Amino acid sequence: MKLRSKIGEYVEESGYKRGFIAKQLNVSVDQLRLYCKGESYPPMPKAFALAKLLGKKVDDLYEVIDDDEV
Repeated sequence: MKLRSKIGEYVEESGYKRGFIAKQLNVSVDQLRLYCKGESYPPMPKAFALAKLLGKKVDDLYEVIDDDEV
């Protein structure tokens, strides 16, 4: 089982600038970019803050992909 980040999609849909979102999460824009690309995972408190900001649930931020789909 693997996770595919949907954060980048939701960030784009939100209309917020990445700098604004990064500031709200107290992370750098580069760190937010890593979250968006699925190269890094936000710690749980930041994941909840990000989900709230984007109007989503934490579960919505990632899609579970079965090993046979990879």
